[in-house]
Amino acid sequence: MAHRIIVVDDHPLFRGALTQALSSALAGARIDQAASLSELEELIAQRNDTDLVLLDLAMPGVQGLSGLLLLRSQHPDVPVVVVSAHDDPETIRRCMEFGASGYVPKSLSVEDIRTAVETVLGGGIWIPPDVDLVRAADNGTEDVVARLSTLTPQQVRVLMMLGQGLLNKQIAFQLGVSEATIKAHVSAILQKLHVDSRTQAVIAINRIEGDWRSPKA
Repeated sequence: MAHRIIVVDDHPLFRGALTQALSSALAGARIDQAASLSELEELIAQRNDTDLVLLDLAMPGVQGLSGLLLLRSQHPDVPVVVVSAHDDPETIRRCMEFGASGYVPKSLSVEDIRTAVETVLGGGIWIPPDVDLVRAADNGTEDVVARLSTLTPQQVRVLMMLGQGLLNKQIAFQLGVSEATIKAHVSAILQKLHVDSRTQAVIAINRIEGDWRSPKA
């Protein structure tokens, strides 16, 4: 059966190179490209046969794990492999905690990337073989991850915009809803995250995202 894969990265050269590498390895596969999460949403909405998404962590309007969180909340049945310049074990652990089916550092060889994709398409999980996911439990982080996972897709969008410093009326304008609706979403977010203010909600998501300023993810 031919697979449908979507490569999401805002760097056109990397998107093209990855698409070419996968096309030569997966006979008959349809590989679409998206430069943003909004383009990804449009591609997924067009057809219901997406088998795999290869997701860059850092793109315009997206910080850290927010994009992965949004994608998993919207399309929990679509496997996601994170493709990132970050290769530290903590970043990989956090992505797997948020439901990624694989993690591929951009420094890996084409052969390893192909192996990762084939493994996930076959129903498996893939991470670099030298990465040990076993660690001492961080109960605080695990609690935050669990609570963030209960947010609806629209609540994730609102939280992402809160993290960008937008006001309720600005968020309402961008999402095309009333300010009252945004206030209701914010209240629900605070309740689900067990926090008392917008600032604490932003701190909660920043806590599990780490530092994404360098290198380019």
